[in-house]
Amino acid sequence: MNNIESARAKTPWHLWVLGIVSLIWFAGGANDYVMTKTANAAYLGMAADSMGVTTAEILLYYNGFPLWATVCWALGVWGAVAGSLLLLLRIRFAFHAFVLSLAGLAGSTIYTFTSDIPAAFVTTGQLVFTVLIWASVIGMAAYANAMRRAGVLR
Repeated sequence: MNNIESARAKTPWHLWVLGIVSLIWFAGGANDYVMTKTANAAYLGMAADSMGVTTAEILLYYNGFPLWATVCWALGVWGAVAGSLLLLLRIRFAFHAFVLSLAGLAGSTIYTFTSDIPAAFVTTGQLVFTVLIWASVIGMAAYANAMRRAGVLR
C-alpha cells in the first residue's frame, strides 16, 4: 500500500459525515449573508413576512451595521464554511478556520445584543438559533482539533 492509500485508510467515516453536514449547515449561513448583503428582495421578503416587518426595515437594520460588525459577521460565516471545506480536504487549518469563525461569531453576537435591534427581530426562535450556531461552531472547532491531534488532518 502506498502513502496515499494509507493516508486515506486513516480517515474515519465520521469525518466525512460531519464535514458534509457542517458544510451544508454553514452554507445556509453563507447564503443568508450573500442574500442580505445583495439586498435580495425575494429572500428578505420571506424573512420580513415571518417577522411581521417590511423588507425595508430589515435592510435599514443590516445596512446600519458598523464596519467592524460586518467584518465579524463575514468572519463568522466564511470561517465556518472554510473550516468545513478544510476538514473535508483533511487540512489541519480547519481548526484555525473554526476558531476564526468563533471570533467573528463573538463579535457579531455582541453587536446584535448591544445594538438598537428592532423588537420584532428578537424572538425565542432567533435566540434558540443563535445558541445552535454557537454550539455547532464550538463543536466543529473541537472536532477539528481532535482530528488534528490524532494526525488525521495534515
